[in-house]
Amino acid sequence: MKAMGVFALMLIFGLFSVDLPFSSAQTIFNVLDYGAKADGKKDDSNAFSAAWKAACSAGTQNPTVVVPSSKDFLVYPLTFQGPCKSSNISFQVIGTINAPSSPSVWRGRNARRWLIFHGVTGLLITGNGTFNGHGSEWWDLSCTDHPNMAGCATVIPMALSIIRCKQSTISDIHTIDSAKFHVVVNQSSDILVKNMHITAPENSPNTDGINVELSQNVLVNNSIIATGDDCVSIGELSSNITVSYITCGPGHGVSIGSLGKFGNSVKVEDIHVKKVNFKGTTNGVRIKTWQIGLGYARNISFEHITFESVKNPIYIDQNYCDINGTRGNCESKSTGVHISEVTYDDIVGTSSSKEAINLNCSQSVACTGITLSNIKIESDKSGQQLISECTNAHGTNSGVVQPKSCLQS
Repeated sequence: MKAMGVFALMLIFGLFSVDLPFSSAQTIFNVLDYGAKADGKKDDSNAFSAAWKAACSAGTQNPTVVVPSSKDFLVYPLTFQGPCKSSNISFQVIGTINAPSSPSVWRGRNARRWLIFHGVTGLLITGNGTFNGHGSEWWDLSCTDHPNMAGCATVIPMALSIIRCKQSTISDIHTIDSAKFHVVVNQSSDILVKNMHITAPENSPNTDGINVELSQNVLVNNSIIATGDDCVSIGELSSNITVSYITCGPGHGVSIGSLGKFGNSVKVEDIHVKKVNFKGTTNGVRIKTWQIGLGYARNISFEHITFESVKNPIYIDQNYCDINGTRGNCESKSTGVHISEVTYDDIVGTSSSKEAINLNCSQSVACTGITLSNIKIESDKSGQQLISECTNAHGTNSGVVQPKSCLQS
């Protein structure tokens, strides 16, 4: 598929973002009509499943599942399966959908994902409601944070997954306290995620805001994300992804990767991050790959970025490895993901670390075609001078670059 421009994408997505006309011709499938108790205690999964199946099989255009306001619904792991009969289908969340809070309740169920929309075309999830992942008990069991704890959890549920969907939109939703990733776009194309408000505590492990993987033509736009991990993460076999107008922090920044963890061949290209404001994050704009990875990540741009007390504002880390369950002290490998044609332009703000620019590229496969342009990053500490550090990073500079560029020609 040829990569579409952002404006073309927005025109396409406009078809799926119209206001819902609640007229006599509109077919509404209210979960209360299918037996939901809406007390936040009794399991409403069967009611949600029945409402979805009825809407998905409806012959009318744009059938709508409604989760009404001022109500709390307890829903166990559930898949909303497509394809549906109508070319468009809406899932309107005005109330609150709650995941079961105790990990013990998940035994015998799919503990990898909470709510899945699978194989749906023309899906619109909207409504100003809330998905509450109730992840705090999971965080206390996470092997990431507690690697030496007996019985720690290696499988932890992600909140909202869009898998094998096309021409679909998630808009105006609040997701909070997911046990793991909040929103996942996987094996999907022509997806718009906009006007989201995603929150979790700063110390909550692996609670990425939005994760995009194995997907094409995705626009993440106009959202506020504050979690314990990446605000937005972009994984393998992804192309034509745009992330724009995001407020990020706290969290780990916007990351491409990590890529190539299993020694596989990586294909990531046409990734564009712009108009993002980072506040107090542990990284800014980051590309991270494992030493044993192969393939490429190319044609990437980071533009019109602002930093407020950000650690590692501009960061490439190609020396990810795993030694006895920890990362660091990596031995040199002959493999590596080739990072090329990466542009950093119009980037300003303050850094909380001494290294404002750190391009730590593979010793075996150099980063090439890197452009640093119009960059002015200062310390958030009075009088401290910042530095740039580069390893095997090649490219050019344009305009003012502060701190002084370390790129090799």
